[in-house]
This record gives sequence, C-alpha cells and structure tokens, in this order.
Amino acid sequence: MTDMQRRWFPLADTKPARRAATSPASKAQKPGPIDPLTGPKLALAGRVVTMDDAFTVKTDAIMFIDHGTIVAVQDRAQPAPAGFNHMPLIETGGTLFPGLIELHNHLSYNALPLWNPVPKLFQHRGQWPGHSDYRKLISGPMTVVGEYRDAQGKPSLLAPLVRYVECKCLLGGVTTSQGIMLNSNAGIRRFYRGIVRNVEQTDDPELFEAQGRIADVDAKDARAFLTRLEKEDSCFLLHLSEGVTKTGQADSIARRHFLALQVAPNQWAINNRFTAIHAAGLLPDDFEVLAQHGGAMIWSPLSNLLLYGATARVDAAKRAGVRIGLGSDWSPSGSKNLLGELKVAWLFTQHELGGMFSARDLVAMATRNAAAILKWEKALGTLEAGKRADVVVIAGQLGDPYDALIQAKETAIQLVMINGVARYGTPELMRALGADGQSLRVGGETRRLFLEQNTTDPEVANVSLSAARSALRKAFRDLPKLARELEKPKPKQAIRAALDASEPVVWSLALDEIQDTGVEQRPRLPFNSPRDFTGPDRVSLRAAAAPLSTILEPITLDPLTVADDPNFLTVIANQPNVPDAVRTGLAQLY
Repeated sequence: MTDMQRRWFPLADTKPARRAATSPASKAQKPGPIDPLTGPKLALAGRVVTMDDAFTVKTDAIMFIDHGTIVAVQDRAQPAPAGFNHMPLIETGGTLFPGLIELHNHLSYNALPLWNPVPKLFQHRGQWPGHSDYRKLISGPMTVVGEYRDAQGKPSLLAPLVRYVECKCLLGGVTTSQGIMLNSNAGIRRFYRGIVRNVEQTDDPELFEAQGRIADVDAKDARAFLTRLEKEDSCFLLHLSEGVTKTGQADSIARRHFLALQVAPNQWAINNRFTAIHAAGLLPDDFEVLAQHGGAMIWSPLSNLLLYGATARVDAAKRAGVRIGLGSDWSPSGSKNLLGELKVAWLFTQHELGGMFSARDLVAMATRNAAAILKWEKALGTLEAGKRADVVVIAGQLGDPYDALIQAKETAIQLVMINGVARYGTPELMRALGADGQSLRVGGETRRLFLEQNTTDPEVANVSLSAARSALRKAFRDLPKLARELEKPKPKQAIRAALDASEPVVWSLALDEIQDTGVEQRPRLPFNSPRDFTGPDRVSLRAAAAPLSTILEPITLDPLTVADDPNFLTVIANQPNVPDAVRTGLAQLY
C-alpha cells in the first residue's frame, strides 16, 4: 500500500531495529535487494521466446544484459549494442523464456510430501483442515518446525526451511513466488529475504508489493474491504470460493464467500487490484461479475482436483475476459513447482475443455499474465529491452517452444537467472556466467546452485542446500521427540527470572491455520441470515486436542523435484479424486 513503509527486522537481533523512512528518490538510489543491479554485462545466445504483445519468437538471437536489466534482444546477425562489442558470447544451446512467476504458494509447507492419499472427496476448504490426518501430516509437523528452539533458544529450523523451499522453486524455473512470513512476540510481522523474488515484500521501489489474505471476507465487512482495495498499488490476493459448486446448483458454501463481496446491488468489493485465488466455486455468471469489475484469478488445478475432484471453471473465466495466473498452492496437495502445474493445466484443458487453452495461453499465465496481475508488466513478464533479466533456459531449440516448455522435464532446465544473476544451471553455463556455486544432482545430472547475495537474511545466507536438507530430514525423523521438547513446561525459576528481564524478540513461523488470536484462518459458515453467512465460528481446538507428541510420526522430506522422487507418480496414481487423464498424462510428461 502506498501509505505503508515496509521494514526489515533481522532475526539475530534481540530488539527490532527500525529502518529510517526514505523518500522515493533516495530509495531508487539504493542498490536494491537483489545485488545484480551492480552486476556484469552478459550476452546470452539461443532461441528467445519474448512473450511480448506480439508473442515474438526469435529463432537465433542474443540477449544483452547489463546491471540486471535487458539492454536488447536481437537477431544474431545484427550488430551488438554500444558497450557490448567484442564481449564473449555465451551459447546456451537452448530456448530462453521469462522467469516463471508463481502467484499462489504456501511455501512454508513445501517441505511436506503429498497427502497420500487424500482421504475423501471434500466439498469446501472448511472440511479438510478438520480431518485427523491433517493435523498429523500437515499442520502438526509445521507447528513443530515453526516453534522449535535449539539449546541457544534460536529458531534453528526456519532458515533451513527457507533455503530448501526456495531452491525447490529455482529447480522448477520459478523466479518469483510468495514469501515465508514470520510472527514475533513483539507483534511484528516480516518476510524472509532470500534469492527468489517475493511478491509480498519486494524491497524494490519499482515493484509494487502485493497483499495476501486467507480468511474470507465477512459480508458485513465488504464495504470496508473495498475501501482497502482502492488503496492498493499492486494486487490483493484473496483465497476465494475454494470448493465446489456443482453444475445446476445455485448455492454452495464455497460460492457464498464470493456472494459476500456484494456491497450493494451492482456494487462489489472487487476492482482491478482484486485477485481471487482458486475461485473454484464460482459459476459462469460470477466470472462475468469478476471481469466487469476488473478482477483477476489464480488457478491451482492439481490442488483443487486432489481435494475436491474439480477445479475452477476457467473456460467461463476466459469467455468473460478474466485474466488468469497460475499457482501450485503447496506440496501437500499440489505440484512441486510451477513447471509441474503447467503440465496439469495442459492435461486438464486438453481432456476436459477440448483444448480451449493453447500451450502459449498457459505459458502466458505463468509469465506476462502474472506480471500484469501484479502491476509489474513494465519490469517483468517478458524478455524485452528495459525489463529485469529474469530468465529460464530449457534445452533444445526445435519445435513449438510453448509445447516444449510444458513438456520439459526438470532436467531440461539449463539455467535460471534472477535480475541478471545466474542462480541455477548446468556447470558449463554457471561457470561461464561467473556463478559456480555449490554442486547438486537433479535426476542423475549435475547442476550448480549459486546462492550468494549480500541482502539475504544472514541466517539464510549461512545455510547451504545440503545443510538445509540434512537439518530438515533429521527434524522430520525426530518429530515426536521435538514435539515432546516443545511441550515441556518452563522451569518456575526461569519464569520468575523472565518477569524481571526485558523480553527478547522471538520469531516463529506464521502458519496459515492459526492467527495470532488463535482463530483459525480458514473460517466456517455458521450463520443462516441472508447477509451474515460468513466468518469463523470457533477458535482453534489446539488447546483441547491431543498433544502433538502423541500423534506425530516420522515423515519424509519431500524431494526437490519429481526427477528425484520415485514415489510421486505412484502417489498421484493412487489419488481417488484426480481424473484419469491427469493421472496417466502426468506419467507420460514426466
């Protein structure tokens, strides 16, 4: 929001140090959160899929980059721009796309494996968080990870979690996603600063910051919500109508959350900053309302299919003119990365919608459409002069490039670059780009990962991927033990001493299930009156529930890629709610 000054509070501090307010001019002079604004000049050669307004594809082109910005994208035969003469040319041997922009992901949970299997067919999102499996397999493990403190009292699992899940993004070609939020006992909230762009805290004067909300908007608060929307610079990402409204059905619990946004006849708490996440319960006429008021939506097909056996009516959204982005939601019920979600979207549209969306349409959802939803189209979403150099390169230069990206396996990714800095890729390309980094294996192939960045959170900067993986694997094996440690009462002497001492700032993972007040962020619908039919009807049952140490069992850390997960396709095949076309089709695409 324009009237909100974002602040960063280092985890290592016992007291939050407030950053002095700065003018827009002074902010623009800073190097920015992503170091490469002082980066080198580069020249990358390959087939370039610009995703510009004309969807130009340059079959043999060179992309020139300086200080994290694209200077030019031109045919190889053209003379180099000024300042790039005699510069070594880096041959990618592949096809260049804009970096994938993910608009919906609960990254905190992306260390967890797929729910195997989803135990029943749910009708709306108020049901599955109450299932016994959910606390045992999802919320319980993440509560332990988020609240665990080591012998020094530090949240020692949080930095490994951030490192692991952002690497999971990078290995799938994702350069932008949602962040991991922390709460403190001082009432402060902040996001981790890592390598992958965070739509909710960019720390970048040229990229407006999105807002997000999981809890539904009560009907009585619709007008106030509209007032807030009108103050946004970017978009407001609202979980909306996550559930099913069957064909021929005029009412459902999921759809009521959309109806609650009606302020008055012909007036809705929707504008061109409003973005509906999921929107699975909307009817065709609802998408007409969404389009008329300038709203957008985020589609997460795999998660919807796994939980509800159905997904958003994206055909109706397209006919209405609603702009659509993509999100993989989270690993317990979604794809490992956006590259995987593109595959699910492709299979669904081919088999359920008669090919209504082309491969190009889907790639646009993950690039230019997403940038437009964020109001970032002047900086990202396409490969054009003046744009940030966020790039993903896949192997090969033959055939339809959009089909090639959708059908690409994770091992086909040759390079991922954010703001002109190579972050992940083949050893040859990473060395050529001066970003050798640490080695890893993906699907039996060697890759390099470069994670150095001056503006990363210090705690995250000190954690390698291998160290993060090791820490999380051990924590997941020891879940019952760690839960017992959390449940131990504090010694009385320590409590008395704490009363006389200044309380240090303690950070914890901000989980989606529970707000600071203890109220669930996934509210129920207890009211039967015509208007007040939304809102929570109960506080968290955490206090009355069985201790986590009595229900948790060791779990397996979710592998970074499908290429390194021998169980992924088997688990998908065992999901009762997923259409056969998606189950069998994914096996062919991976």
